[in-house]
This record gives sequence, C-alpha cells and structure tokens, in this order.
Amino acid sequence: MTIAIIDYGSGNLRSAEKAVLRTVQDLGLDREVLVTSDADRVAGADHILLPGVGAFGDCIRGLRAVDGMVDCLNQRVIQGGVPFLGICVGMQLMAEEGHEHGIFQGLGWITGQIKPITVSQDLNLKVPHMGWNEIRISPGQAGHPLLDGLTTGDHMYFVHSYQYDNIDESQVMATTDYGGNIPAVVGRDNLFGTQFHPEKSQQAGLRLIGNFLKWRP
Repeated sequence: MTIAIIDYGSGNLRSAEKAVLRTVQDLGLDREVLVTSDADRVAGADHILLPGVGAFGDCIRGLRAVDGMVDCLNQRVIQGGVPFLGICVGMQLMAEEGHEHGIFQGLGWITGQIKPITVSQDLNLKVPHMGWNEIRISPGQAGHPLLDGLTTGDHMYFVHSYQYDNIDESQVMATTDYGGNIPAVVGRDNLFGTQFHPEKSQQAGLRLIGNFLKWRP
C-alpha cells in the first residue's frame, strides 16, 4: 500500500515524511511512502496526506499550480473515498474560503471559512498561536478510529494565526482553547484534518498518524 504526501511547495514536507516513516516502522506496517508532485502517483495512492505551512492564498495557488492535482484529489478523495489527512494549512484548504490577505476559494470539501484568530486584549495572548495546547475531543467523537488512544487533555503543537469559522459543528471532532474555542480537528466521511502539527506533537501526534495509516473508512 502507498501513502502519498503531496509536494506543492508549501514546506514541512520532510518533517511530515519523517514522522510517517517512523510510524510505519514502529507499527511494522507494509507501506510505501511517496513525497510527490505527480498527480498520477497520487491517484494510485491508498492514503493521501496534504501538509501545509504559510498563507492560505499562497498554498491554494501552489496546489492549483500542480498539473492535474486538484482534479486528482477531487476524484480520488471525494469520489473515490480515499483516506485523506490535511495538516495545518493543508486542513484549512478543505474549507470553502480562506480570508488571509484577501479572499481565496478553497477546495470546498468542508463548509466554512478560514478567518483570523481573535482574542481579547485582556487575555494577553499572542497571535500567532504557537506552542503546546490541550485538545478537547468533541462529544460523540471519542470513538472515531483516528482518535483512538487520544483523550481530552492530550497536548498537541500548534502554529497558526487563522482558524476554521462557520463550520458545521458536527464536523468539529476536537477543539482547543486559545482565547476562545478553536476547531483543532475537523472531518467527515474519509476526510480528516488537524489544525495542529501531529508530526511535531511527539507520541500523541504519532499515535494519530498511526491511526490514519491504519484507517479504512
């Protein structure tokens, strides 16, 4: 089986690849791990991972600039039901729109927009939100296969200035508190996305990646 990590110039590819390779080894899985910008190779993958670092507009432009990639993703992920994991901006790209330095159309897979984090000045919290924060698993989501072994109170590593807004609450699988409730994990069907970086979140993050690699939605 093959795991495709999409290379569209967004950065953090190597840390994502390293975490996936380590998880494959630790779990003794028979998986080929590809970092690729070739849509044909992504089309043949059994699991697809979309990392992302930077601004929403730059990332969606970069993804659309890869020949055939968005069409491939729509065909394989939405029509074909291949397990998909978006990380950080990779998760945000599933939204309808991103409102970072303009308004940009996203993939439109999960309703909602990506908007700036707003925190009260009284709370003395800095934006970007950078560092370790607890996740709170949403009611009814504890049994999801990708959250197996994770609990409310587990710490994950965040780096972001924008957050999911106007999302269907049934698609918020976990949140974090940073001056307010921020979606930390979103998903539906075969789609899954994390605002935090599981590849930088030590054992809890590797647990989530392992769950994804074994996932058969």
